[in-house]
Amino acid sequence: MISLIIDGKQVQVEEGKTVLEAAKSIGIDIPTLCHDPRLKPHGSCRICVVEIEGAKSGLTTSCTAPVSEGMNVSTESEKVVNARRDILDLMLANHPLDCMTCQQAGKCTLQDLCYKYDVKESSFKGDKKKFEIDDSNNFYYSDQEKCILCGKCVYVCSELQCTNAINFSERGFDTHIAAPFEEKLETSTCVSCGNCVSVCPVGALVPKSKEKFRYWETKPVRTTCSYCGVGCQMDLLVKYDKVVEVQPAMGPSNEGLLCVKGKFAFNFVNHPDRLKTPLLKKDGEFVEITWDEAYNVIAEKMNSTKENFGPDSIAGLTSARCTNEENYLMQKLMRAVIGTNNADHCARL
Repeated sequence: MISLIIDGKQVQVEEGKTVLEAAKSIGIDIPTLCHDPRLKPHGSCRICVVEIEGAKSGLTTSCTAPVSEGMNVSTESEKVVNARRDILDLMLANHPLDCMTCQQAGKCTLQDLCYKYDVKESSFKGDKKKFEIDDSNNFYYSDQEKCILCGKCVYVCSELQCTNAINFSERGFDTHIAAPFEEKLETSTCVSCGNCVSVCPVGALVPKSKEKFRYWETKPVRTTCSYCGVGCQMDLLVKYDKVVEVQPAMGPSNEGLLCVKGKFAFNFVNHPDRLKTPLLKKDGEFVEITWDEAYNVIAEKMNSTKENFGPDSIAGLTSARCTNEENYLMQKLMRAVIGTNNADHCARL
């Protein structure tokens, strides 16, 4: 174990941990823009700089600095705060100040940090970078004028999604995130998973939403994705009992990632034709019945069919939108209760 001091507090952590991880272990929040615990630290945004006593390098990015015995770290010294203000100042030099109408307001880390460090606008005057908003993807917009080049989208795509669909393009002032935003969609490797959108800390990548809402108007509801049996965890963002967006959660099966269906295909929840109660045809028309009535009808029909025509006259079809456990129970019902091997799955239909 390594012993060090952070903001006057003694802490012990395992060798190989970073200063950022050590600070988090004792409840000290060091601001970050590019950091993601699932990714290799790269220190692109520089906002997590800290002051290490006696260090020749002066300020160091805490996400890349390994702890060492006896280290004395200051996370909010005057030198650190001034450096973070300068970093935010430089970011705003190329960032539109349209927070009043930005879709990401209320969920923008850059906005939160500017508020924390009292940075209202950039002191650097001159032309800002100009890019057209790319709406060629069916599910999200790319606004490169708002991009702060933190790289989270690039590294999530390459290291976690393993698609390598986007990367940094050009150099210097013209650097931006390119492909699939600049390529024809038919030649792109992008699978529209939206994981780049989920991690973007600003408004550079935002979902195409059918509802107008502010994030502070929503409440998250943790649930399991219904599209397959993997069991990905997600947070439904709900406004007035209506799902308006989906955010991936850190579940054991998905670890903060989703596919295109889990991330974007949620509008069926709010569809007016969605069935919410069982239906039974009476006199040629479907009428709503209770679940107890439905189960009684199912049991009666199964028993009478088995008695009159044998167990192999009955088949059970399960769904990829059930859990693995539910699919197991269905085949168990068919084999152990009905007495048939006629069990199949919608993926083969």
